[in-house]
Amino acid sequence: MGFQKTFKALSDPVRREILIMLRNGPMPAGEIASKFEMTGATISYHLSQLKKAGLVAENKQKNYIYYELNSSVFEELMLWLSQFGGEKR
Repeated sequence: MGFQKTFKALSDPVRREILIMLRNGPMPAGEIASKFEMTGATISYHLSQLKKAGLVAENKQKNYIYYELNSSVFEELMLWLSQFGGEKR
C-alpha cells in the first residue's frame, strides 16, 4: 500500500466525509454528490483521489457507478498504526 497516497486522500475533510457516508454500504456517485454543495466535477475529483489511494472501489451497474469502501486497505492501515500504541520498549 502507498501510505503517501492514503494519507493525502485522508487529509481532505470532504473525502473523509465521503468515507463516513460509505460506512453504511455502497452508494451511487449521484447520491454522494447530492450531499454536498459543490459541482459534480469536484465530487468526481474527490472520488478519483479516494480510488487512486485504494480506499474505495467502484462498481458499474447499468447507468450508475457505485462506490464502496475497500476494507482491506483500512485493515492494513490500522495494523500499521497499531504498532505505535501500547507499551514502550
